[in-house]
Amino acid sequence: MVQWNEPSRKEPASKDSRGGLAPAVLGLMVVLATAGVNTAAAQAVSGPAAGGATGLVDSVSASGFTMTTATGIEVTVNETSSTKTVDGPGGDVRKGASVLVLGLDNNGTTITADWVVIQPHGDGGAAAAKAHGVIPFEPGVPSPQQSVGTIPASYTQGVGTLVSGIQAYIPVAVAQAVFPGGIVDRVVSLSDGSYEVHNISINWPHHVFVSKDFMYLGAE
Repeated sequence: MVQWNEPSRKEPASKDSRGGLAPAVLGLMVVLATAGVNTAAAQAVSGPAAGGATGLVDSVSASGFTMTTATGIEVTVNETSSTKTVDGPGGDVRKGASVLVLGLDNNGTTITADWVVIQPHGDGGAAAAKAHGVIPFEPGVPSPQQSVGTIPASYTQGVGTLVSGIQAYIPVAVAQAVFPGGIVDRVVSLSDGSYEVHNISINWPHHVFVSKDFMYLGAE
């Protein structure tokens, strides 16, 4: 694991999430942009896609760690020699730590991490999930037909271009700041430049929308 120190950013990712970009997300944008992360235009992606999740670390091993999201989803995080950490050394990824993981979602429960963002004052997203009405998954219980905020007029379910790199990770970070608890398994660029962040393993919200300027718009 490669350490990436960013001492100027101390706020948890969920702070100020509905009023605009949280300081933590702004800081992460700077880190990714200056780290040489791919900023290429949208491109089609097959197989595992860029995604992520927020949670509390349960256990740590030589190959990575496991964590649990605010809604109780268990996630296996695989680390590689190129995995980078933000806001602390790799040793800070330990049992009880709050982290945001950005990487390739492999099967809905496993993420190969490109970035692990340590949230020194975080709670695994529990407070934000409760405040913003995230509904945990329950077998046999249908998802509510409800929306909040603004849904882009250009949005049609199933239509868009999968994106990767910083173009995907920043929308994931924004969406997770507002609606943690689920697992993001892909990010789609819409025709107007905004993004649909696809959330799984929860009953609501399944789609979180982020503007082309990386501002939270709405969800359904």
